[in-house]
Amino acid sequence: MSWRYKGNYITELVDMPKDVFGFIYKITNTITGEYYIGKKQVISVRKRNFGKREIASLEDKRMKKYEMIEKESDWKQYRSSNQTVKNWFLDEELSSHCDLEILRFCSNKKSLTYYELQEQFAHDVLGDELALNDNLLGKFFRKDLE
Repeated sequence: MSWRYKGNYITELVDMPKDVFGFIYKITNTITGEYYIGKKQVISVRKRNFGKREIASLEDKRMKKYEMIEKESDWKQYRSSNQTVKNWFLDEELSSHCDLEILRFCSNKKSLTYYELQEQFAHDVLGDELALNDNLLGKFFRKDLE
């Protein structure tokens, strides 16, 4: 099962736009119509501290003692942070009725968060009974709106 974007299957990084950081996705259960909208980083960025030898070899001791490492995330196997959606993919038969759709590609972390929120509002995920999202940004909860 692969991700789709505008009818095309996305199986590798080269299938995505240049300089992509992440994407907004919608996973739909085609049997029940339930869906979840979320975001996924394609590039993982982390800080790696230098070891003692690397620090000792620095000519200017005021230089930073770390480097930022970028690597590809687990986006190919990723199937949401929502537990209900994860359970769909544990059942082989049910997982064959799931649609993995990329709604938008984003080039940085802030736009990833912004466009995830925009799509969630556009789909009214807190008001739609078929939506599995129960909060927005961890601040606005479905239970608080009822």
